[in-house]
Order: sequence, then C-alpha cells, then structure tokens
Amino acid sequence: MNHQQPELKKELKIRHITMISLGGIIGAGLFVGSGPLINTAGPGSILSYALAGLLVILVMRMLGEMSTAHPSSGSFSTYAREAIGPWAGYTIGWLYWFFWVIAIAVEAIAGATIIQYWFPSLPSWSVSLMLTFLLTLTNIFSVKSFGEFEYWLSMIKVVSIVLFLILGGAIIFGFIPGIESPGTSNLLHRGGFLPSGISSVFIGVALVMFSFMGSEIVATAAGETSHPEKAMRVATNTVIYRILTFYLGSILIIVTILPWDSTSLMKSPFVSVLELLNIPAAAQIMNFLLLTAVLSCLNSGIYTSSRMLFSMAKNGDAPRMFLKVNKKGIPMNAILGCTVIAYISIGFNYVSPDKVFLFLVNASGGVALLVYLVIAFSQLRMRRKYEKENPGALKIRMWLFPYLTYATIITITCIFIAMTFIDSLRLQFFLTLLLTILIVGSFFVLKKNKSSELLSTNKEKNAS
Repeated sequence: MNHQQPELKKELKIRHITMISLGGIIGAGLFVGSGPLINTAGPGSILSYALAGLLVILVMRMLGEMSTAHPSSGSFSTYAREAIGPWAGYTIGWLYWFFWVIAIAVEAIAGATIIQYWFPSLPSWSVSLMLTFLLTLTNIFSVKSFGEFEYWLSMIKVVSIVLFLILGGAIIFGFIPGIESPGTSNLLHRGGFLPSGISSVFIGVALVMFSFMGSEIVATAAGETSHPEKAMRVATNTVIYRILTFYLGSILIIVTILPWDSTSLMKSPFVSVLELLNIPAAAQIMNFLLLTAVLSCLNSGIYTSSRMLFSMAKNGDAPRMFLKVNKKGIPMNAILGCTVIAYISIGFNYVSPDKVFLFLVNASGGVALLVYLVIAFSQLRMRRKYEKENPGALKIRMWLFPYLTYATIITITCIFIAMTFIDSLRLQFFLTLLLTILIVGSFFVLKKNKSSELLSTNKEKNAS
C-alpha cells in the first residue's frame, strides 16, 4: 500500500515570488482606502502607515526566519501547530482560510462593480461569478499559470505606483509647467502636521493594518518553488523597501500635493492627483488599476485559501478529500471547495446583503491581527527550538531577539483591543472574537469525538 503523502509541484520561479512579494501589498486599500484616513488624520496619516508598516516588516522577518528553516505550504498554520499546539494551528488555519474565502467574494463583487462602470447593462451577480470562475481556471491549470498571471498583474500595479511617484515628485519639485509646487503648505499650514491630534495616528494604525494583509502570501508561495530559502530571503530583505516606496512614498506624495481636508480625497486621492495633472480619462485609468488590484487579490485569494485547506487536510484538521492532488500537482478539491464557498458567499450578498453577508465580512475583519499575533508567538518558541536542534537552519534571523518579538506581540495585542474603542471596527472585533471562540470550541469537540471513536474501535478489537 502506498502511504506517500501527496505533494504540490515546485513550479514557481524566483521572479514569480519576487513580483508576488512586490505587488502583494498594493491593493484597493492603497488606491481608495487611503483617502478617508488622510481626511481624518491629516498629514499625520504618514505616521499611521509608518507604524503599521514597521509592524508588518517585523512580522515578515519572523515569518521569513521560520519559512527558510522549514518551508511549508501551510506556512504559519504549520508553525503554530508545532510551536503552540494542534489547537492553535487548527484555529489560525481555519480563520485564515475563512478570511480569504470571504475576500474572494468581496473582490469578485468589487470587480463586478468596476466592470459595470464600462458595461452598466451587465448583471452584477453574473459578472462576480464569471470573474471567480475565470480565475479558478487559472489556478486549476497549473501553479505556474497562477504565478505567471500574478506576475503580470503585480507588474502593472508596481509600474503604476512608480509612475505615480515620479509624476507626484515632479509636481512637488515644480518640474511641471503651469502647476505651482505646493511646498509644505498642505503638510504644515492647515492645522499643523497633526490637525486631529496624536490619537488619530494610533486609530489610523488599526485601520491601516488591514491594508497590508497579503504580505504573508509569499511564505505560502515559497513552499512551491525549488528554491524556497532564496525566495524567502529576497521577499524578507526587500519588504522594508517595498513598504517605504509604495505605501509611505505614495501617502507622502498625496498629503503634500492635496489638502488633507479636501472632499476629493474621499473618492480617490490618486484620481485627484491625476486630474490635477490634466491627464485625460483619469477616472478610467484609476478604474483599470483598481480592476487590476481586485483581480490580483481574487487570484491570490483562490490560491492561498486552497493551499491552506490542503495543508490543514494534511495535518488532519480538514477532510482528507482536500488532499487530492492531480498530475500537475494542483490540489483540485481544495481549489473547488474554496470556490464553491465563495460562490455561496456571493449569493448571500444578493439574498441577504445587510445580514448574512455583512456578518461574514465583519467576522473576517480582525483576522489579520490574529494571524500576525500567532506568527509572533510561533517565532518566539520556534527560534529557541531551532537554536537547540539545528542552528544552521536559521538563514534569516529576527532582529534583537527576543525583545523585538515581545514588543511586536504587545503592540499587536494593544491594536486588537483598541478596535473596541473605534466605532467602525468595534463590530469586527466582537464578531472575529466570536468566530475564533467557535473555531477553538469545534477543535476540542472534534478531538473528543475522535478520542471516543478510537476508544470504541479499540474495545471492539479487544472484544473480538
């Protein structure tokens, strides 16, 4: 009898991983979500993005340390299982899977809304289902096709941001004829750098953290490349420059060029800057970039959720049917299972948008912070284990261990608790907490049932 575990094919190349890591943090949250935060915190929003970015850099460093020592498609779920216990791996695995399955539905609906801008007669629900179906085909064909598709989507996002930074810099330094440089007037002369006080900066951190979700996908993808150590080293070592360039660079450009209290920020700060340059069809260009970001997130969501489901099945935390791998090394059942749940979620958006679908979206709201928290706790324990058993495996090391790890744990915990004091995040906190309690409870119920079944089986064997 063949007991060999099914394996995923290692077809992703270093260029795929590099571009996935570059484009992974560039999403609709940057293109659109940055506007309301700037409108609330003013130029101080730069500090919100800087603090949130620093936390993500530290978490990615920890994840890089564990991933190079032990590459796994289950990523932090596998590490949580080894470091904290089976219940932790089970809980964070299902929470993360839930987050991305709901994200698939959210992004598909967002994509349909964007496409309706050009084709208003198309039914939104059919476009949502079609987008999900098409990107499911991309994932089913081969992991290389996923990587290639994500490579070009990320390339478009990266090139767009770089061009935006160049154009924004040209405005600030007065290189554009007919447009006067704003200097520091928008930064310092409209109520100061912190017009809403320092508290708005810390509130902003809690809001911004969710924009960075997706940075950790590279650790999952690294498990499907023939050079996981090199892939993670590239991704981990460049995360600082990615956040500094794409996020902080973009936000600095926006708050310098546009008045922070301008109502135009609420639609899209990027559109406002393009309109300032009198670029024709600025809204059309931004819609195209938004669609690119949405498709990228949808593509990644199908990939990531399926790999997490496959990994959990491998550890006995999900039905074994999701372990099936075809000749191309693709976990077919896992991909189809995630897609079916996404279809059901999309259906809820049209049947019960204000109740069921809203509950699902809010329940996934705080998952990012819990994932980062578990990564930090796992690294704290795994580092000591690696140093004792195999110190040579640590090709990437967390800085100032264990002090920065402790500081990260404390900070993320404070941000999670702070969600209860922010009106827009309070419901997400409680629903995420409720979901977490239900998942933890299901682990112990299933464990008890398995123990009872095993005991009954042993009694029957002994009796016979």
